[in-house]
Amino acid sequence: MIRLGIVQFGPLLGKVKANIEMVNNLILSSPECDIYILPELANSGYRFKNKEEALKYSEEINDSEFLNALMSIANDRGAHIITGFCERAENKLYNSSVLIGPMGIMGSYRKLHLFMDEKDIFEPGDKGLPVFDTPVGKIGMLVCFDWMFPEAWRVLALKGAQIIAHPSNLVLPYCQSVIPSYALVNKCYIATANRIGKERDLHFTGQSVLASPKGELLLKGSEKQSMVLHETIDLSLTNDKYITPRNHLLDDRRTDVYGDLMMSEDD
Repeated sequence: MIRLGIVQFGPLLGKVKANIEMVNNLILSSPECDIYILPELANSGYRFKNKEEALKYSEEINDSEFLNALMSIANDRGAHIITGFCERAENKLYNSSVLIGPMGIMGSYRKLHLFMDEKDIFEPGDKGLPVFDTPVGKIGMLVCFDWMFPEAWRVLALKGAQIIAHPSNLVLPYCQSVIPSYALVNKCYIATANRIGKERDLHFTGQSVLASPKGELLLKGSEKQSMVLHETIDLSLTNDKYITPRNHLLDDRRTDVYGDLMMSEDD
């Protein structure tokens, strides 16, 4: 059993110190959790005017004031933190998610499916769909609009993900209602950490959610309030992939008809 926390708040555009303070205050005022999941682009805010502004507010993973602060929190609490991150790498930008453990950075993922004007700012992700084996379970990561593509969830499930962390800045009204279905059909926990508030012309929908391998909605946040939602979860539920005594979620797939996603991932 582990306790999972979803940190819902509204990052401020280009205000890394203020964003650190908000995250720190929210986590310190909440019950201790084994995993905390933050929204998309939590270090920088989201609605950039152009690529130049995004570059100004970006950070490198190994030289980041924001990630250093999260590493300190993770170390103090003996926790793992997953955060959305505006990543600069060799003058390229990626909409990334970073996994931090008590001893430091454990890995990262770069968003595969870019939404609207993100296509003018970020490079498409080039790290595939990694799953990280941690002391608090096998963790996969997706970012916001990746939710629309069921293949991504299934690949992570095939790789053994028990928890899929989903940092988000959702503006459309659909995702939160779909997440329990994805959790059911992949028999894993899914935690969508969405931001709140308004940034320039965009309104974000909040309502962060946690869904169980049984398709249950375990947590749902408010539309407008900063908060840490938390729940104790049983990872052993993710090991049972049977839907009925004779139907196995993964073994019953007809890869002879529609192909093998894992072969595509390996390619």
